[in-house]
Amino acid sequence: MAEDQDDAERTEDPTPRRLQQAIERGDVVKSTEVSTWFMIGGATLAVMIFSGPTAISLQGTMQGLLAHSWQIPTDGPALLHLARALLGTLLFVLGFPVLLLLLAAFAGTVIQHSVVFSFEPITPALSRISPIAGFKRLFSMMALANFAKGLVKLALFGTVVGALLLPQRHRLGALIDVDPALILPIARTLCVKLLGTVVAILAVVAAADYLFQYRQWFNRHKMSMQEMKEEFRQTDGDPAIKGKIRQLRVQRARKRMMAQVPKAAVVITNPTHFAVALQYERGMNAPVCVAKGADRIALKIREIAEANNVPIMENPPLARALHATVEIDQEIPQEHYRAVAEIIGYLMRLRGALRR
Repeated sequence: MAEDQDDAERTEDPTPRRLQQAIERGDVVKSTEVSTWFMIGGATLAVMIFSGPTAISLQGTMQGLLAHSWQIPTDGPALLHLARALLGTLLFVLGFPVLLLLLAAFAGTVIQHSVVFSFEPITPALSRISPIAGFKRLFSMMALANFAKGLVKLALFGTVVGALLLPQRHRLGALIDVDPALILPIARTLCVKLLGTVVAILAVVAAADYLFQYRQWFNRHKMSMQEMKEEFRQTDGDPAIKGKIRQLRVQRARKRMMAQVPKAAVVITNPTHFAVALQYERGMNAPVCVAKGADRIALKIREIAEANNVPIMENPPLARALHATVEIDQEIPQEHYRAVAEIIGYLMRLRGALRR
């Protein structure tokens, strides 16, 4: 009951991280029909490409062996040499078809999922030997789907084989009286027809089975809201911790900003709400904002400016405009050049007069 309840709570689609973890554990989408399709397709290619040369090579070997059988020594070393020669011939003749089948089997696995090395699927677990778990697997949706799929395949292939062989029944019966050398081409042609038809039908079955297996795998890894929150906490961190880190970053940035106020040439304020500290030296393209703030931060900027003898100019429209448009360590916009230049020019003239 608890397991059914857990399944009912898993209503959210799995995240990419959840699916990647499943793949790393060896839990991947795998359709036996796709692997079977590749194997039968490889066998069909092997019959089409290698059956003729293989038959000719084996025929020549056997003819030579039978024609000169009375001349072949049968003592111990000679018999061993003969066995090695026959084995080498068989390996050479059958090597390419077998290699093609191995490549087809490998391709049938790789095309479904990447190669994964994991020992978890073969790790001993009590759930695998549990009678209750085995009973559930025996009568699960997957088992019923495999049973139905087997019946459909049996009906399809039986119908196809019957449709192909039934018109050939008289011809196949007449092969008893045909020269054995002529049987191989007839059998090869019929075999290619059968395999080609099976490959065509199995392609549809394999595609449907892969989609079904993928959907089952996807649904098996669905997540509950609690699992989603837990994964979010593991990947992006605890929201409380992230908020604390963000607060520390803001405090450090504010301290660095306040440390730049004594270097400012002027602080432009809206007396109680905004304060913008501008730095300007001869040779600079335009004044640069080194600090800005509102309310309590603006008051702190004013206090630091007063303590370091930085001029404070009240200009509410300009202070509001600069606070809204300029960022820290950026030059002021061109539309404010004239207003700021008048203020800085006035301060420079005043400073020069005081020095004289």
